[in-house]
Amino acid sequence: MENSTNRRDFLIKAGIGIAGLGLMPDQLSASSNTYHTSVKKVELAIATITMDGFGDQNFEEAFQILPQLPFKNVEFNCWYGQTLTPNGIRNIKERCTQFGLTPVCVQGSSFGADGNIVKDVSHKLWNMQAAKELGCRRVKFTGATRGKEGGLDAVISCLKEIAPAAEEMDVLILVENHANNNIETLDDYHRIFEAVDSSHVGMCMDNAHFDGSNINLLEVVETFHSKILHIDLKDTEKFGIHKVVNFGEGVTQNDAVVQKMLEYNYEGYLLIEMAPPRNELTLIQDLNRAYDLFQKYER
Repeated sequence: MENSTNRRDFLIKAGIGIAGLGLMPDQLSASSNTYHTSVKKVELAIATITMDGFGDQNFEEAFQILPQLPFKNVEFNCWYGQTLTPNGIRNIKERCTQFGLTPVCVQGSSFGADGNIVKDVSHKLWNMQAAKELGCRRVKFTGATRGKEGGLDAVISCLKEIAPAAEEMDVLILVENHANNNIETLDDYHRIFEAVDSSHVGMCMDNAHFDGSNINLLEVVETFHSKILHIDLKDTEKFGIHKVVNFGEGVTQNDAVVQKMLEYNYEGYLLIEMAPPRNELTLIQDLNRAYDLFQKYER
């Protein structure tokens, strides 16, 4: 009880978002009650990276394209300073209201401390508060290049510090796999979940990246289905190489993964994340097609 109280006092006194966002405590309390709730247990969503690419676009392209698509749920890839400032978060919120969109997740830059875990912890806590301010309860992070930035040990050290805060703030931390990454293999996830046993820390299963690492997707599902909280849907050209192609042009068995997860009563988002390169001339057509391919799984 004492530790819980101390953590709560820290979150309040340190101003995780209160001072930075210009929120008073009563406003913070109000924002925590604005999470997206839906009658559906499984919904489609789309990531802004699909439209903006990797550049610092302030989501300009995303908000131009999103009104032309059937998607209403959006994951925001907040990798740059202006997107995480108080004004940046307000701007995202205002534009979502304008276009009738629902923020469902904030993806921040990767785990990685290499001796300075304080910065990593602070960054992740701030992303969690940004998610709350946007009315959602999911944050997503992958790792650094394999063996860099403190390796998997640094990821685990950070997760141990922020997991209690996630539980208090009721925010889900989605730990995403990438090929050639500190978070990549089944053993990596075994280590993570053995070290950090929390209902608020789980896997974002990126199907194409697992294929890029030559890891069997259905083995991932069988092993970690109870910890998979978010599923990224995209297709990679071939096993052992992560190179995104249009759905159906690669080797990734997205349908098999979703069907198996539904058998395990999966609840969460199916996220369309067709990262660049992609055909700009057919992008809107391709994204509408992606919606049509996976909309049958909403329930």
